[in-house]
Amino acid sequence: MPTVPQVARLSLKKILVPTDFSTASRAALPFARALAQVYGSTILVAHSIAPQVQRPEVADRFLGENDQAWHDARHQLDEFLHDRQLTALPCTTLLDRGDVAEVIPAIIHEHEVDLVVVGTHGRHGVGKLILGSAAEKIYRTATCPVLTVGPKVQHADHWQLRRILCPLDLAEDPEPVLHYALSLAEENQAEFIVLQAVPLVPWQHRPSVEQRCWRAIDGLIPEHAKDWCTPQIVVRWEHPAEAIVREAQEREADLIVMSVHKSRAASWSSHLPWPVASEVVSRAVCPVLTVRV
Repeated sequence: MPTVPQVARLSLKKILVPTDFSTASRAALPFARALAQVYGSTILVAHSIAPQVQRPEVADRFLGENDQAWHDARHQLDEFLHDRQLTALPCTTLLDRGDVAEVIPAIIHEHEVDLVVVGTHGRHGVGKLILGSAAEKIYRTATCPVLTVGPKVQHADHWQLRRILCPLDLAEDPEPVLHYALSLAEENQAEFIVLQAVPLVPWQHRPSVEQRCWRAIDGLIPEHAKDWCTPQIVVRWEHPAEAIVREAQEREADLIVMSVHKSRAASWSSHLPWPVASEVVSRAVCPVLTVRV
């Protein structure tokens, strides 16, 4: 497996914050603000008006701009910009109509968005997030990385990237997620922890499995990265979601950076009856940044 190439500085010129105006969506703002301050980003606050089942959908979204829902949403967006977390930051608002699974990717493409930051409430259980299951729709369809702020995230007002946990699945291509996590760690001089979860390994085989995993992960990390940090490699024996949540909590991680698959049928997702990323988001005490592979 080839080493990750030279780690380049991330460019986060535009950060998209989808909102349904709930408390959960506002919970994403401190994290968007913190990243925008580090990277000099512009924040785009977006709202999508859900299609109404009980009436014909407007064929052209601009034809619906005269209805009450559009005017109400526009007013709420304008009020949203007055949140103290957005003070002194370059911001703009975007209003559209349609399912977020279609609207958000279109906004990302049209406005060349580099990162999406979204909040979740998780009150309907695993995988049921803000706007129903919209957060999951977003991080599974977005063509850029997505930072999801789950219902158990703590220390929002004082968030700094001091410790980053990067779970890997060596059965897939780990380069995109490892490159992104390393760049974040280097920019913020953060401690860097790489996790490999290998469930259902009998105890007598664990030493040899751990050694193989350690060598494989160490071989992926560029030598130049070892000049500014000492990556910590951890192998755990729980199922992936459990291993990630526990390691993040034990290490007091400030961010989890992990891959999310285009298809639910891929790799880690097949180990559990629900998507690993959704389970991690619903339980983690820090934000989860997903990189689509």
